[in-house]
Amino acid sequence: MQINNDFSRVVVVNTSELTWQQSTTSGVMLRMLEQGGLADARTTSIVRFESGAHLPSASHEYGEEVIVLEGMFSDESGEYTAGTYIKSPPGTNRILLSESGCTLFVKRGHLQQDDLERVVVDVQNSEWRQGMVGGLSVLPLSEFKGEHSALVRWQPGTMFNSHRHWGGEEIYVLEGVFEDEFGRYPAGTWLRNPHMSQHAPFSREGCIIFVKVGHLPDISAC
Repeated sequence: MQINNDFSRVVVVNTSELTWQQSTTSGVMLRMLEQGGLADARTTSIVRFESGAHLPSASHEYGEEVIVLEGMFSDESGEYTAGTYIKSPPGTNRILLSESGCTLFVKRGHLQQDDLERVVVDVQNSEWRQGMVGGLSVLPLSEFKGEHSALVRWQPGTMFNSHRHWGGEEIYVLEGVFEDEFGRYPAGTWLRNPHMSQHAPFSREGCIIFVKVGHLPDISAC
């Protein structure tokens, strides 16, 4: 099954409106946002672990990025509270579990195969940097060969200049309301803008967003 697999189109999904689907593992539910074909490992999803649920060891050929949205998430390397970002390199084998239950934002198959750095960022105890305009602060999470992942905090009333993104832009709204000239995106919204798309974002109410750029294909070159 393919879901939102046309990278030439803008995609906006309010994840709170999606129905939870049972995964192949008992106690693990999914809201699938993006899924490639049989030969494409690329997926984006919201994943909910019930108390005591676990996924057996599996190798992720193209790596994985996770943000813990709620609860406590664990693997063989440690425990991760809400707000933690974890990047696991391609080929990593992991056993995933949650003793008390948790909800995750998960991206699989988006990393380059030679991106071999494991990254864990405790967002609650990290230093944010001043952004490019007043009212904007940034917490870098990962950077590799033109691909960047970060959290961006917008103070109420912050406006940014119109700009384009080489390699596209993907946003998940963690808190508040993010906006641009095309719409209004409350917490729980997943937004994907194609390669070289343009917009002028702002936030009247303030927000925190996860942003990933530089990772989407140039469809015109295919």
